[in-house]
Amino acid sequence: MANKKAEALKMKQVIGLAGGIAMVSGTMIGSGIFMSPQFVLACVGSPGASLVIWALSGAVALFAVLSYTELGTILPESGGEFIYILKIYGSFPAFFAAVTFILLVKPFSIAAMSISIAEYAMAPFYSGCQPPQLAVKCTAAVAILVVSTLNILNARIAVRVQVTFLVAKVLTLAVIVVDGMVQVIKSSDVFMENLKVENSFKETHYSVSALGMAF
Repeated sequence: MANKKAEALKMKQVIGLAGGIAMVSGTMIGSGIFMSPQFVLACVGSPGASLVIWALSGAVALFAVLSYTELGTILPESGGEFIYILKIYGSFPAFFAAVTFILLVKPFSIAAMSISIAEYAMAPFYSGCQPPQLAVKCTAAVAILVVSTLNILNARIAVRVQVTFLVAKVLTLAVIVVDGMVQVIKSSDVFMENLKVENSFKETHYSVSALGMAF
């Protein structure tokens, strides 16, 4: 027994291929996709400018994905951004980045996603007005507790929940897209009117602040 080397601590692999795809896809297709379009449109003021902003944002996201792909193939280690910053810039920037992600970035993103979920969950109960902020925040807190509890209890359960929500989001987006296509097919005048430049970019806000907020 004394001659045996101590085994390295390893995490048990329970996610699997489907769970991994669901986690990555679920992260990419966040709840913000159902709320961001109205804010982008409100900032730029026109459908044409909104589509341009979405296209530019997609290009930036594509470049980011390609960068992460290259980093992942060069440095195939666990740790995400921490490993990349550690290898490139050193220990202090990596430690600072890790602390920032733990204390600020991740909690804020989780809070934002939870509030988005809570607003949609409370909307049916307040059809004529906006739901009270206290009710939204309480619902968001409950959502965070439920998800955290599921992840703590069993990884397999968490993966199943992730897969379920991914399917729900994809189906919801499909319904929105198909409904839009049906509306265009039913009335071609709507499609032609929106294709005109003077209509698509009418009332566009060209200020730097508006375009920056939309982007």
